[in-house]
Amino acid sequence: MCGFIGYINGTNVIDHHQTIENMMNTIIHRGPDSGGIHSDDTVTLGFRRLSIIDLSDVANQPLYSADGNIVLVFNGEIFNFQELRADLIEKGHNFKTHSDSEVIIYGYVEYGVEFVKKLRGMFAFCIWDKKNDLQFIARDGFGIKPLYYTENTTDGTFIFGSEIKSFLPHPSFIKELNKDALRPYLTFQYSSMDETFFKGVYKLQPAHYMLIKNGQKQIVQYWDKKFHAKEAPIEKYVEDIRTTVRESVDAHQISDVKVGSFLSGGIDSSYITSLLRPDKSFSVGFSDYEDMFNETNLAKDLSDTLNIQNERKYISADECFEALPKIQWHMDEPQSNPSSVPLYFLSELASKDVTVVLSGEGADEIFGGYSWYQNSGKMQKYEKVPFGIRKALRGIAEALPKNQYTHFLVKGGQTVEERFIGEAVVWDEEDALNVLKSDYKNGPSVKTITKRIYDEVPGDDDVTKMQYLDLNLWMPGDILLKADKMSMAHSIELRVPFLDKEVMELAKNIPSKYRVNDIDTKYVLRQAAHQELPEEWAKRPKLGFPVPIRHWLREEKYYKMVKEMFTTDFANEFFDTKQLVGYLDEHYEEKANRGRYIWTAYVFLVWYKQFFVDM
Repeated sequence: MCGFIGYINGTNVIDHHQTIENMMNTIIHRGPDSGGIHSDDTVTLGFRRLSIIDLSDVANQPLYSADGNIVLVFNGEIFNFQELRADLIEKGHNFKTHSDSEVIIYGYVEYGVEFVKKLRGMFAFCIWDKKNDLQFIARDGFGIKPLYYTENTTDGTFIFGSEIKSFLPHPSFIKELNKDALRPYLTFQYSSMDETFFKGVYKLQPAHYMLIKNGQKQIVQYWDKKFHAKEAPIEKYVEDIRTTVRESVDAHQISDVKVGSFLSGGIDSSYITSLLRPDKSFSVGFSDYEDMFNETNLAKDLSDTLNIQNERKYISADECFEALPKIQWHMDEPQSNPSSVPLYFLSELASKDVTVVLSGEGADEIFGGYSWYQNSGKMQKYEKVPFGIRKALRGIAEALPKNQYTHFLVKGGQTVEERFIGEAVVWDEEDALNVLKSDYKNGPSVKTITKRIYDEVPGDDDVTKMQYLDLNLWMPGDILLKADKMSMAHSIELRVPFLDKEVMELAKNIPSKYRVNDIDTKYVLRQAAHQELPEEWAKRPKLGFPVPIRHWLREEKYYKMVKEMFTTDFANEFFDTKQLVGYLDEHYEEKANRGRYIWTAYVFLVWYKQFFVDM
């Protein structure tokens, strides 16, 4: 895993070598082992390497084809590179390295841009085809590896790379806040638009590539994650999952450096760890909250059962608040998922012993693991009432004071598109609009953002629609982004075997009744995992990565810290700060639980201070 930065030269006369060096230095954490530059009259490319496969200098990037026509910068791993390499050698291509990177060069030479469909892995790359004056930029199917681009420059320079912060040293880049990003962020807790918090800077979407020729840009989707259920006995799917996930773990452990695993008490990381059997697993918990926010004992118990050494760390509130500015700097955009904080420290812990870690991200989205996907018994009975009647009762309930009964009636009278916007919901949208200053109320509504995804699967059942939304919004925007940025902050490569093309192709076929049913969520995966894990692990309900934020914010020290931020002059630019402090006081005095409201606003301000006040 590495990082790259590049640009198509604009009209301003600049020192390209010094400029790309400055840009590369901002992402040296992604690749501390070596750096390399390519620069010509059209394109400038910079690369930072974290050596994983073929540790020799000959595998350093930028990497060139034998004739020098093709230049590659590549971040990630191709897990079927040996199979692809054999095919390309048979077709007459000669390789000078044993790296997975070189496969991309000769795959492109042999098959053109369609070669991206053959790749099994996590990747973002740029191929500069000098002969055809073509830039080919691509991102993996799930969005495991980030890729940003912009033309918001003073001279038409087109910049692209692994992290937005690497754009900042370019003398032509225009650093400007995207005012439309704040409104949906408050509800989603992450940057949910194609355009980022930096105006004119965009994310290349997962499973897409971009072609740039003669100044013209074309973006193409090359793969999708739509489900198409095929009826078969559940026993067949259990065996298929066991075979496919085991094969994926085998592929994901290929490395020339040490490999470990992240391990919580949940089924996903436990399943991966039980198949991997690394020398070490890594876990974190929270000091002073061991009884409430701690799965490390469960992780230790499983590690002992598997004869694996478990490294653990307990994190204090002081450590978390102190690290938050650095965490947000690494994230590039504000991201208030509380689990980013322990993941940062977990990556730091693992980096002392290994360079590659396997983790359990993606199983919930692919196999249906979230509680949102499973209706309560009462709701299942209520949904037998004709929808027209439920919709009418919803109208009545919406006019009444909010309580658990009116909430039930409102939810029961909504379509899935109306009630589900993704796994995370923080600020009520009406509350968000009320707290924002007028210049920041014009961003898209949450329904506008989710509609484009729901529109792709109009005929699917509710469970499948919710999974598809999370696969295309929540997972790349939150789960995978923080996984990449927090692991790369400590120069380690995080791999996610559940988010494998072959695993997804299998999961597409599994009927929703085997994914989520009256018995459990992630039902068929639990059956498969039961073959590898003790029963209590296979059946354990999902806990997530709980963080004691609501408790910290009721301690005077952190209450004062947050209040100081809420009352700054720059906070007043975005928020009705009196209202923000009101939420803080309400929470501190234990009149209501406003922990997530407070944290999400606070994280934004910490991020803004990093990039627009202090920089």
